[in-house]
Amino acid sequence: MRYLTTLATLASVIAGPAVLLAQGTAPAPAQAPKQADTGKADAAKAGVKDPKKASSKAKAAKPPPPTPAKELFGAAKTPAPMAARAIGFYAKGCLAGAAALPIDGPAWQAMRLSRNRNWGHPDLIALIEKLAAEAKAHDGWPGLLVGDLSQPRGGPMLTGHASHQVGLDADIWLTPMPDRRLTEKEREELSATSMLAPDRVSVNPEVWTEAHIRLLKRVASYKQVERVLVHPAIKKAICTNAAAKEQDRAWLNKIRPIWGHYYHFHVRIACPKGSTNCEAQPPVGNEDGCGAELDRWLALIKNPPKPGPPGPEKAPITLNQLPVDCRAVLAGAAAPAQPPGKQAKPAGKKATVTK
Repeated sequence: MRYLTTLATLASVIAGPAVLLAQGTAPAPAQAPKQADTGKADAAKAGVKDPKKASSKAKAAKPPPPTPAKELFGAAKTPAPMAARAIGFYAKGCLAGAAALPIDGPAWQAMRLSRNRNWGHPDLIALIEKLAAEAKAHDGWPGLLVGDLSQPRGGPMLTGHASHQVGLDADIWLTPMPDRRLTEKEREELSATSMLAPDRVSVNPEVWTEAHIRLLKRVASYKQVERVLVHPAIKKAICTNAAAKEQDRAWLNKIRPIWGHYYHFHVRIACPKGSTNCEAQPPVGNEDGCGAELDRWLALIKNPPKPGPPGPEKAPITLNQLPVDCRAVLAGAAAPAQPPGKQAKPAGKKATVTK
């Protein structure tokens, strides 16, 4: 009996696979070993956790912002070897073929030499030299202390002015030149003298003189000068003097009040001949500026407007926002010829500042 049971068990074991096949059920095949994810392995070796995320981050990455134009022009140490031209607007342009004001002259000395801003259009340099000589000869002015003109190739400056970009602006101190040559250290550290009285709406009689008025009248009388910017208190002193002593008041309209400018005056000349891409300011008009306009300025000095909340930081001007010829100026190459009747224009709107 035990023998028959053993034979039956053996038969069922042998018939097992055949029965399963007849029923349509096959034994599960052995699974192949999993292959390694080579993409993730390579990414892991490279230190990247997820290559898909890395790819999306690369697409989202923004290119670096363009270099501000002030850094490009501030780095230029020499003028562009081109024909002299003022290009663009006083506060949005550049300068080709600049000339340097010598740091010492018969009746002037240049200040703040480390800034390398004693450059201008040749017409501006000639005017400063003329003013220095004539003021010394005829107005009792011992000589000019000359502040910032422009950089060697104009353009935006690293610090300070919004204008002075096209070689047609000059800051001249109201401090008379001493009767000796200043040292380099003195030219860097000497402070200009404020002309203001403590009330800030009138001049200080201890430092303000008739010679100041004669100097300002002379520079405003030059035909190529368009504006002479001064503090409102200085404009008031000039208007009072002219009302008492002069019938000729035509030059007074060029003396324009503005914030600051109590230790220097700012000379701005018109676009020179040959500077076809130079953008002029509107003319100052025929009013002498000694009436309601001056009163408004003096009222603002007494009660300055309260500053509002800070707005978003203004992005610096880039080279693409300057006239196209400024690229050639920066590169020191001749600008491409313009078709007859056409001029290169700056990108975007021109600035409207007067300083």
